[in-house]
Amino acid sequence: MPDAARQRLPGRVRALLDDLDAASGEAIGAAAALLLDAVQAGGIVHVAGAGHSLVMVCETFYRAGGLAAVRPIWAPDVLPLDDAVRSTRAERRTGVGRAVVKEAAPAPPDVAVVFSTSGSNPYPVEIAEECAARDVPVVAVTSARAASGAAARAATVLADHAAIVVDTRVPPGDVLHPPEAPRTAAVSTILAAYAWSRILADLDDLAAARGVEAPRWTSANVPGGDERNTALIERYRHRVPELTGGQ
Repeated sequence: MPDAARQRLPGRVRALLDDLDAASGEAIGAAAALLLDAVQAGGIVHVAGAGHSLVMVCETFYRAGGLAAVRPIWAPDVLPLDDAVRSTRAERRTGVGRAVVKEAAPAPPDVAVVFSTSGSNPYPVEIAEECAARDVPVVAVTSARAASGAAARAATVLADHAAIVVDTRVPPGDVLHPPEAPRTAAVSTILAAYAWSRILADLDDLAAARGVEAPRWTSANVPGGDERNTALIERYRHRVPELTGGQ
């Protein structure tokens, strides 16, 4: 790609995707194997994030093509849609992450996936730390570059408590444009979503190699989708109460 094209936003995003592939390809394969092992053993994938990382919690849960054995774990206070300032305060407040894990009560053979670009706030750190203490391995989807440039608000960072770290390569501050002094065009969601899609693709290939069928949601807008999804809801509703609102 010519240098001029690489400096434009599309080129810079593509370069970061290539960087993610090079830096985290092996970790992505390991994460896929860990998740498939857990699901095959009857476990649940607990997925967490705060602020805009909650986008990734939505991306992993009840999503066409996604794993059905996924439970979102989150505190309402970390959602920015109805009180953005409160959400920032909540993810910086100690004790919130631990309370979320206590309520979800993950246990082997479950696994956890925690999304946090910087991984520096108490909320994701506590979730990962508490899961690891319960012998529930953690996949951290985070950025070492963003972590190194972030204010330290906990004694450790998310990656310190992870069995597997998928480095998304998000730059400090998240933004990409303009290249000489970035101030807009955040890229963390693009990179984290790509990483998750790669995990799902590797998991699918591994399941096929093992001769097993991973439990996957089907779009409700294709023939037979509702019927297949209804069967999965019945299968997982007791482990994932968020599928039916606990009903």
